[in-house]
Amino acid sequence: MKFKAILFAAAVSVSTLAFAQETSQKKFGPPEGNAIVGDAYGAGVVSTSESKAITVDKLSKKLKKDNKKVEGVAVKGKVTDVCEKKGCWLTIQTEDNSQFFVKMKDYAFFVPTALKGKTVVLEGTAERKVTSIDEQKHYAEDAKKPQAEIDAIKTPKEEIRFVANGIKVVN
Repeated sequence: MKFKAILFAAAVSVSTLAFAQETSQKKFGPPEGNAIVGDAYGAGVVSTSESKAITVDKLSKKLKKDNKKVEGVAVKGKVTDVCEKKGCWLTIQTEDNSQFFVKMKDYAFFVPTALKGKTVVLEGTAERKVTSIDEQKHYAEDAKKPQAEIDAIKTPKEEIRFVANGIKVVN
């Protein structure tokens, strides 16, 4: 009788582990979704911030003037890339066709890859920061850039970095 109880307990344990593993595997990868107008991620963006969102060019000028950091700012821009692994970062196109990098505050939310090509309003904190060679290569690998492009990263880069509390699709 004890043998049957032990066998039953082992079977329940194995099946529990199998289902737990299946559930945890589903959490990897960006969230699904089409990123349609009105969709919000993270804390979202309040309508007053959305209407006062500044352009990327104005953000750059503000950062130069305000000692390299601006908190509580809303910026409107076009998404050029999204992390293919988890949706944990994205890039926004600037007026001079370069990009700036956006991370999600406290790694608390992710965005779908369908956000690529959409216009969004970001709400959060922006700063000028020097990004190391290793960090640039890490993000290039996440974006599945060609190895030649990754190998070409040879110098640290000063750029705008944005930590988003919320993101809303506006176009």
